[in-house]
Amino acid sequence: MKKLLSIITIMAMLFVLAGCATDAKTKDTEEPSTEQTTETNDAAEQKEETENNEKVKIGIIQPVEHPSLNQIREYIIIGLEEQGLKDKVEITYKDAQGDPSNINTIISQFVGDKMDIIVPIGTGASQSAAAATKEIPVIFAAVSYPVDAGLVKDVSKPEANVTGVSDAIDVEQIFNLAFELTPDIETFGFIYNTGEPNSASAINKAKEFCDGKGIKYVEATITNSSELTQAAQSLVEKADAIFTPTDNTVASAMPVLSAEAQKAGIPVYTGADSMVIDGGFATVGIDYTILGRQVAEIVKKVIDGVQISNIPAETLSEFATIVNLTTAEKIGVELSDEQLKGFQIVE
Repeated sequence: MKKLLSIITIMAMLFVLAGCATDAKTKDTEEPSTEQTTETNDAAEQKEETENNEKVKIGIIQPVEHPSLNQIREYIIIGLEEQGLKDKVEITYKDAQGDPSNINTIISQFVGDKMDIIVPIGTGASQSAAAATKEIPVIFAAVSYPVDAGLVKDVSKPEANVTGVSDAIDVEQIFNLAFELTPDIETFGFIYNTGEPNSASAINKAKEFCDGKGIKYVEATITNSSELTQAAQSLVEKADAIFTPTDNTVASAMPVLSAEAQKAGIPVYTGADSMVIDGGFATVGIDYTILGRQVAEIVKKVIDGVQISNIPAETLSEFATIVNLTTAEKIGVELSDEQLKGFQIVE
């Protein structure tokens, strides 16, 4: 009997030991699984952190190199830096070199490269961008009449992926300035590229103003900057003053127009301050440094997650009244200190 009890006791002890060994083995097996789960979570967190730290890719396109458009581009970039985004954005800039077919190619590249935001400068580039994508936000710069251009139906509440800043000029203010500074004008000459919708719209407004005031006008149209010299020479023979809007083609060769007008002794009134700097006479026009910064503010809103439908298309917040005194001297216009009050002066 004692022998039987001893055997039972030994067997019980063996059973307990076996159970402990099994528990230990189970724990050894489970621990690596716990470590693997931890490693997976860390990887996920790292991936999320990497994605959050990726730079926002912004594609900027302008149709041609000239001071006005260059200024817009430069001040978009400066505006982004001023808002603390210098190290958070990756900017790709492309110039279409005055060739409309290049615009479509560049926009297609931007879409293919999965840009986060596309910033087209000018109407043509903006129309191409809007047609090429309905997903990527398109923030236009310097589109005078975005509704006429088909970019938005309502500037106060864009319904698709497009908004931006208009550079519409106040044609009436420019003409009032012209008659204040050079009151003896009888015939105005208009020069512009018929292929630029912004320019055509501004010239129509100029014609309406002249028709309403009984002022005569003639026009010379161009399709590229190489035609500007001949057009200008023709125009200065018929007009007492010239008006050119914010026309990219004219602006790209503004010194050519300025030289011909100065030789003839007639003033050129322009749509932009940069065109006065390039030899035009005067304007109540666009300050593109301000416009560039306004575009940057909209880009910042998009980066911060604001929906395009909640970002109205804007007009320029300030205009520049500017006169070129060197040009005034060359064309024989004398201006008093009283007349120059409030002007930005170029010499």
